[in-house]
Amino acid sequence: MSTSEAFNFKKINEQVATSGLLSQDHLNALGREGYRAVINLLPQWHDYAVQDEQAIVEAQGVAYHYIPVDFDAPTEADYLEFEDTLLQLADAKVLLHCAANYRVSAFYGIYAVRHLGWSKREAMQHIASIWTLQEYPVWQAFVTDMLDDAQA
Repeated sequence: MSTSEAFNFKKINEQVATSGLLSQDHLNALGREGYRAVINLLPQWHDYAVQDEQAIVEAQGVAYHYIPVDFDAPTEADYLEFEDTLLQLADAKVLLHCAANYRVSAFYGIYAVRHLGWSKREAMQHIASIWTLQEYPVWQAFVTDMLDDAQA
């Protein structure tokens, strides 16, 4: 099984891919697919979290970064930890994931504006390719505020 078969998988470029939930089979494919790091934004207490995820990932020599983001209350501190981690992994092939690729697509869109030269419109199109931000007012406000700050 390939990670590209994971829920809401999206290849951004040769180094970065995002997805929703990963199964144990997806996780076991990381090393052979060349991933060097995983950033997981899905809290371990979530019903869909793979309880042994860190061990499965690290057993393949893949770095594991856990940043639990409460879907009902994303914070700037959560994003800044994500940003710092992703900046440190700039030369690595990385898979970013959460439950449905909602948290990750929002955080990556903000990151791309701040560090990759994306416009606010490109970030919003990226997010919209995964989910409808307007259906989640907390996230719409969070992303709007973070993008406004990034372009200030």
